[in-house]
Amino acid sequence: MSLKEFKLAYGHGTQSVMLPEEHISDVLEGVPTPACDVKEATIECMRHPIGAEPLHDLVKKGDKVCLVVADITRAWNRASEFTVHVVNELNDAGIPDDDIYIVFAQGTHRVHTDEENVTCVGEEVASRIKMYQHVSTDKSMLTHVGTTTRGTDVWIDTRVVEADKVILINAISTHDMAGFGGGRKLILPGVAGFETVQQNHCHALGPTVGSGLNPDAALLKIAGNPVSEDMQEACDMIAPCFLVHSVINAEGEISSMVGGDPYKAWLEGTREIYRMQKVRMKAQTDVTIVSAGGYPKDTNLYQGTKCYTTAEIATKKGGIIITMIEAEDVQEPPAYLGSFKYKNLTEMEEGLRACFTIPLFVAFENLITAMTHTVYIVTRPENFDILRERTHQIPVATVEEAWELAKKQLAEEGKEDYTINVIPQGSAIVPYVEE
Repeated sequence: MSLKEFKLAYGHGTQSVMLPEEHISDVLEGVPTPACDVKEATIECMRHPIGAEPLHDLVKKGDKVCLVVADITRAWNRASEFTVHVVNELNDAGIPDDDIYIVFAQGTHRVHTDEENVTCVGEEVASRIKMYQHVSTDKSMLTHVGTTTRGTDVWIDTRVVEADKVILINAISTHDMAGFGGGRKLILPGVAGFETVQQNHCHALGPTVGSGLNPDAALLKIAGNPVSEDMQEACDMIAPCFLVHSVINAEGEISSMVGGDPYKAWLEGTREIYRMQKVRMKAQTDVTIVSAGGYPKDTNLYQGTKCYTTAEIATKKGGIIITMIEAEDVQEPPAYLGSFKYKNLTEMEEGLRACFTIPLFVAFENLITAMTHTVYIVTRPENFDILRERTHQIPVATVEEAWELAKKQLAEEGKEDYTINVIPQGSAIVPYVEE
């Protein structure tokens, strides 16, 4: 038996595991894509946009311009590096700083600290431009703009509604529920009222209690996705004039920028993300070993478990998943771990339908994975008791230990010709089997 060493990201370092080469089906990695010159790419996407006139021609002196900017949970978008170029382009078009303001797209998240504002937009923008926090539960700051064809009552932050021009700033990403992130999500849930968010997100569930997840509200799916289409309808009611989004490579760098029509430019960005992250695999395997990608992607369970969807795609139903999430801040956010308080999946689903939150939805997805597979989670020893009590996963300290347990389980199941997929960056790829 020939063994090969695999070093996988874990926290601020790596962990190693020796695996039998003859059992490796695939090592799944995204398409290498170099970083770009951010200033150059941002200016280019505003002056030669997709499906729209240049930003300079879409605004005029006297316009009040609202930049809807993704909140601190999306700081990986590196908007702090390019928002200043958007502001300067508006200045060149005759819009002074005093006529520009930012509304952070917090959705149902908490308000920022001053430091987090700077993290999101950069020091220069934070010192020049007025910034406002969106609070989804503050009905005094919401305006009703219509009802979608699916019956969602659309209440939007009044400061966004009253702007002469609205520009969306974020990054393109894949999204478990909405197919892809960015674009229309800056409006709903970004600057929508709490009840509006609830109505929209419940489309991610099946029609009745017990039906679980809606298969149409899925990763990579746009057409026919009720969550995404409902979001787009709400966004169209606001009619943003422009979008500026980054595309992030596996190393967390900006590899390109897209700008232009809020739908057409976003759609082009989703194609680029799909090109970078779509990875062909030979087959689903008996075992998948997946790293969340190390710090900061595995700083807590909520962020780290983004790799579970990828691992589940790569693994046979009932197979073994070994996932690596250091989770140095295991209790953050409290709403995620608190979501494992229910006795069973049905009770959890009922709670989700009664009050839909993304942490509870993610926990619901993760629990389904853990109950349909054996999940060994490599994490800090101080996290063991929390995980054993709540998540239906088996905590271990090292990936080598997890592999030894997996081998024992495979032997007990009589699986001698088992197969293994290895995924070094679990949240940065989407595996598929070519038919």
